[in-house]
Amino acid sequence: MEHTFIGLDVGTQGARAILTDERGLVLAAFSEPFPLSAASREEQSPDEWWAACEKLLALLLRHPEAAKLRAIGVTSTSGTVIPVDAAGQPLHPAIMYSDGRQAEEGKRCKALAEQFHPEGYTAFNTTSGLPKMVWFAEHYPEKARRIHKFIHAADFITGKLTGNFGITDFTNVLKSGYDVANERWPEYIWGHLPLRREWLQGVVPSGAPVGEVTLRLPGMPPNVVATAGMTDGCASQIASGAVTPGAWNTTIGTTLVVKGVTLQPLHDPLGRLYNHRHPQGYWMPGGASNTGADWISKHFPGDPGALNEAAAPLIPTGKLYWPLEQQGERFPFVAPQAKAFQAQGLDGAEKFAAGMEGVAYIEKMAYELIVQLSGETVKAVYTAGGASNSTLWLKIRASVLGVPVHKMKEVSGAVGAAILAASQTYYGSIAEAAAAMAHIENTMQPDPALEKAYQHGYQQFRDKLKEKGYA
Repeated sequence: MEHTFIGLDVGTQGARAILTDERGLVLAAFSEPFPLSAASREEQSPDEWWAACEKLLALLLRHPEAAKLRAIGVTSTSGTVIPVDAAGQPLHPAIMYSDGRQAEEGKRCKALAEQFHPEGYTAFNTTSGLPKMVWFAEHYPEKARRIHKFIHAADFITGKLTGNFGITDFTNVLKSGYDVANERWPEYIWGHLPLRREWLQGVVPSGAPVGEVTLRLPGMPPNVVATAGMTDGCASQIASGAVTPGAWNTTIGTTLVVKGVTLQPLHDPLGRLYNHRHPQGYWMPGGASNTGADWISKHFPGDPGALNEAAAPLIPTGKLYWPLEQQGERFPFVAPQAKAFQAQGLDGAEKFAAGMEGVAYIEKMAYELIVQLSGETVKAVYTAGGASNSTLWLKIRASVLGVPVHKMKEVSGAVGAAILAASQTYYGSIAEAAAAMAHIENTMQPDPALEKAYQHGYQQFRDKLKEKGYA
């Protein structure tokens, strides 16, 4: 072991930190919850985040291999912003991505972007960073006079490590209005909004060195570098190993989230997909479906192992079940009126199997849309989330998709942050770092017999969606 790396993941409910070696072996991991309140969805204290991170770093630095620490990477929520003064002190609590008070500002930013800079990011809403900056400037004019920079959640931690709060990365600034294709801030931001050009940070690729760590904790070696961060969803994609063109990641938890890498950005006129910028200049498009795995806990609260065992001999079921647990779908098609459907008489293990097939059909539709918009081939799918723990579901998905599905060993945002930390301080690129540090636990190949049957089932599924006017 030559070097070690730390990844910090600052989430909504707590922080997680891991120490890994250059091969991706996790040597130590700790987490710390935040003292949340009813207002935590709107605002949180960056100082409480930092206190948690300091505590976690102190724990990691006790590990003998921390003496070989080379770099630290950070990931956090997308769309969260903090106004800070010249010393990096917050002028206000962090305005969280989940704060819904900026709906009108979101509409205004969207209209201005579409009018003055349609080639850039235009899908602003209340979860975006730019409307939150506008909202703060207009609601707190006295504090706004003291603003030195608007920064993002990950930038605050990197700034506390290095003293440099003026640098951010491509993924964090996307929803703050930065044009990631032309690598510049559009003029409408300060020309038509109550913001100043000097409030906006410099932007570098995720993983680029920001500065030497000046924090002095017991066990902190000299010459440790902190790198530019990344949003949490993109960091999880990095941890999945889906970092080269043609590689895609599906995470199935409450929802189904698809992220991948393409040579060119995907232009989707319906806004189902948006594009992050890859550290190597590629593109990282992604989209999120309302279909996921939440139907299992609601309708099948029993032992998952027993359910999978009972369902295994029943595939392919030849019966349709779309387990949509809320009204409306947003990806891979937009249908606010959409509701779940299922074949008559479907029950028990057969319904469980058909539900897994239905989610796989939605996943296939997502990848067909991606191929249609990009003109590029999906070569493999890397997967994470609770659904990836079912070998049967992996078999169904590989056979529906017609490509290998790789279940990864470590897929947390903290691991992604550690890979980022290594990507330009030890390795030559994020692709090289992920190849060495992200490991496949299991690969499921398509089953030829199932593949043929699922081609028919998939067409029936599409026909049903068309019949109902959804897609």
